[in-house]
Amino acid sequence: QVQLVQSGGGLVRPGESLRLSCSAADRSFSTWTMAWFRQAPGQEREFIAGINTWGKLSAYFADGIWGRFVIFRDDTVRTVYLDMTDLKPDDAAVYYCAADVQGGTQPRHAGDYDYWGQGTQVTVSS
Repeated sequence: QVQLVQSGGGLVRPGESLRLSCSAADRSFSTWTMAWFRQAPGQEREFIAGINTWGKLSAYFADGIWGRFVIFRDDTVRTVYLDMTDLKPDDAAVYYCAADVQGGTQPRHAGDYDYWGQGTQVTVSS
């Protein structure tokens, strides 16, 4: 059973930055497409950013996210990161990492992903 373990998150003020991490123990990690989603209360889970596997390594983002958020991965430690800058109150949500173990090319829908992290709360408030 694949387990994705998230860390990071918390309470920040508008304009501040935060890093989220998501790690897996599985040796196949480097073959997975990884992504970050978020879900605010009463809303659907929303794609934020994804990153493909080595060889077709590329990041892709939801509209309006590129430039403030950066996704990157370190396959040597089987971890994917989401660096968030200039956070706004609208960014407040529970953030989830997700794994597509088939290594799909730029999947953006929650249904395309096989495994999920436990979620971590990000609160942006002054």
